[in-house]
Amino acid sequence: MHMTEPSASTQERQRWLAVLARAPRQRLEGAFLQLAPPAHELVRKPECGMAMLRGRVGGTGDAFNLGEATVTRCAARVGDFLGVGYLLGRDRRRAELIAVFDALLQDEARRGTILRDLVEPLAREQAEVRAARGRDVAASRVEFFTMVRGEA
Repeated sequence: MHMTEPSASTQERQRWLAVLARAPRQRLEGAFLQLAPPAHELVRKPECGMAMLRGRVGGTGDAFNLGEATVTRCAARVGDFLGVGYLLGRDRRRAELIAVFDALLQDEARRGTILRDLVEPLAREQAEVRAARGRDVAASRVEFFTMVRGEA
């Protein structure tokens, strides 16, 4: 059986998955209902687990275990396309919706509409929130300096 290869690049798919993972459930539900929900099969039902978060000292130094976080994952098939959904937290329905949208976005016939109507507006909103948060942080930034007494 020959399955069609999705033409979306890995970077494009990573981008839409990141945007969908940060999207509120209500927005995903609304967009799903507007699509006239397609039939989908859950290959992996939504399940919750833990993931170890790793960090690096100064962003580039030695890696260390920061702590654990709850993660939910799901895999759904829509036609010939297999979608996955991963998110922080325990929202099983949201993971399922992300997996279905991932599968739909791999279908070239549906990709343009879903990107235009759902992913791009969400991405713009998320960018605005990040920019506003960045402005708030910059406004409260304090510059420290040290005065040296005497000679070393």
